[in-house]
Amino acid sequence: MQLFLIGYILISICEIFTVGGFPLDGAVRRAFSAIHIAAVVATIWVLFLNGIVGFQLLDDGTPLSVGLLAVSAAIFFVGTGYIALDTGFSWTGYWDDTLNAPNRTYSLYTLYQLVPLIFLVAFFAVETYLVIQVLGERRPMLYLGGAALLFAIGQIFQYVISVHLCNSTNGKINGGLFETLFTLCAVVMVWVFWSSITEDDWPMPVSGSTYA
Repeated sequence: MQLFLIGYILISICEIFTVGGFPLDGAVRRAFSAIHIAAVVATIWVLFLNGIVGFQLLDDGTPLSVGLLAVSAAIFFVGTGYIALDTGFSWTGYWDDTLNAPNRTYSLYTLYQLVPLIFLVAFFAVETYLVIQVLGERRPMLYLGGAALLFAIGQIFQYVISVHLCNSTNGKINGGLFETLFTLCAVVMVWVFWSSITEDDWPMPVSGSTYA
């Protein structure tokens, strides 16, 4: 979870320069955008793995589990970052055809939009099963559901309401402001959810055991 929060901090820093309207040279902005996309993919991957960790397939916090998580996240970060940088700066020209219609940036669209969405849905599905079927509880689902709702509201501001905000304020405000706020609140709720299922002493069913 600490790795997830570190990733979120990196995303937030990048957003200052990518969606925050900070005045930058075009090349610098493309570099920050590439880091931003790579951080999003790697961070959501880490979040998904945090859901898998809850099943204790490997002991949580051991060098092996943390190492596997960090290495796999680094692979996603480096791979996605390279594709984004090569697309933006045309180092090899391999991705140049994705900059023109009808295939405009399909590679980055898949990495930035679809892949994190798949990881997020998988995380919520895995955690829902863990809480309801394994732990036999309902209260943590309030926190998880709250995180999903806050994230969804942020995306609505980003992709639906943003254009109306821009038009009504002559471009001074867009949905990115509220998307960042609601995403922050969603991250807080994920942290609260994680704390609620790790700090409490949940009764874990033991196969084959009997109680007098």
